[in-house]
Amino acid sequence: MSKDIQIMTVGGGCFWCTEAVFQEVKGVKKVVSGYAGGNAPGKPTYREICSGLTGHAEVIQVSFDANIISFEELLVIFMTTHDPTTLNRQGADVGTQYRSVIFYHTETQQKTATEVLKQIQSYYDHKITTEISAIPIFYEAEAAHQNYYRENTQQGYCSFVIEPKLATLRKLHLDKLR
Repeated sequence: MSKDIQIMTVGGGCFWCTEAVFQEVKGVKKVVSGYAGGNAPGKPTYREICSGLTGHAEVIQVSFDANIISFEELLVIFMTTHDPTTLNRQGADVGTQYRSVIFYHTETQQKTATEVLKQIQSYYDHKITTEISAIPIFYEAEAAHQNYYRENTQQGYCSFVIEPKLATLRKLHLDKLR
């Protein structure tokens, strides 16, 4: 992988939502839905994650070209397209698997994430609860969870939950979209 291609791993509730958002962003080369941050042994399944007992979060791993978009810019998009002030919750999705989390891959990413959260806090009425942690093992989710929005736009969840997030993305970050 080129040194200009970097990796970002974040969770902002259901991975179907965050995946759909980042698939629209210029400079993003690939988005993979998966799980990270748990303590259960072995590769977790979607069913196990949904139980809330594994400690894993639903996350996405984003490969991006740092010559086109920066990690900081991606974090601003991430922080403004989900609610980072609700602990272990995004809308009707409740549990630690839906927590807001940034898993950093380098010390520079850790510093950048900390700074972005400080800068963006003033835009929210409530305290940001986004976790910042070192990347643990990332497990790719099952095939049915990859490209979910693109392949299931007729589903109610896509219409009622994902499309409003995409509308926010287009409203706030139009200059960063493909």
